[in-house]
Amino acid sequence: MLKKNYKMVIAYDGTRYKGWQSQKSTDVTIQGKLNHIFSELEGEKVEVQGSGRTDAGVHAAGQVANVRLSVEKPVNEIKDYVNFYLPEDIGIMEMKEASEAFHARLSAVKKTYCYRIFNSGEPNVFERKWMYTVVEPLDVEAMQEAAVYLEGSHDFAAFCRRRSKKKSTIRTIYRLEIVRKGKEVDIIITGSGFLHNMVRILAGTLTEVGLGERKPLEVRQILESGIRENAGITLPAKGLILQCVEYET
Repeated sequence: MLKKNYKMVIAYDGTRYKGWQSQKSTDVTIQGKLNHIFSELEGEKVEVQGSGRTDAGVHAAGQVANVRLSVEKPVNEIKDYVNFYLPEDIGIMEMKEASEAFHARLSAVKKTYCYRIFNSGEPNVFERKWMYTVVEPLDVEAMQEAAVYLEGSHDFAAFCRRRSKKKSTIRTIYRLEIVRKGKEVDIIITGSGFLHNMVRILAGTLTEVGLGERKPLEVRQILESGIRENAGITLPAKGLILQCVEYET
């Protein structure tokens, strides 16, 4: 039977999961949960394709995925069925039929992440699981000055955890904003794609600038060096959220 291709927008709280990608050693992954429920619906093994892998503990408001199904049900019934069986910390927010050529990862042109920092010495009772706390005041203007050096197309080898000799470390950052919202400081970054831990290392380096531990100009020097050890810390996964994935059509 002919299979239809479906595009989904998925939200999840990544706190208790080992990341997006399914693993043989554990069933506590986002893709693993989705694969299981869609396979039950289809009556045979189904694999959901995501726009990219999010690490253990990283959240998403707008992860995009696609899945091919032959089951004869209206799209809203498929969405309701899967959401009924999904755990409460994963949900399909949108689902629609897509072209045969659509692939969540290969068709993506831009992704936007946000790293959330609670910049206060007060207890962060209600959002402590989704924000990283920095007690000392952050100099947002200095962070914004440093961010300018990171925009555009560059070799981001200094800002990735594992550098592959086979894959290029050149990426394009279209937008990098640092925004203060009261006690919260958000680092918002839109790029063509991201290397392993790249956003969390960028956020860590910019945070060190905000704390006065680095000068803004050092960020350009780190970028040019291509050496991971020159960059800042990798901030914890809990503050990172995949906000949206963009496509040409």
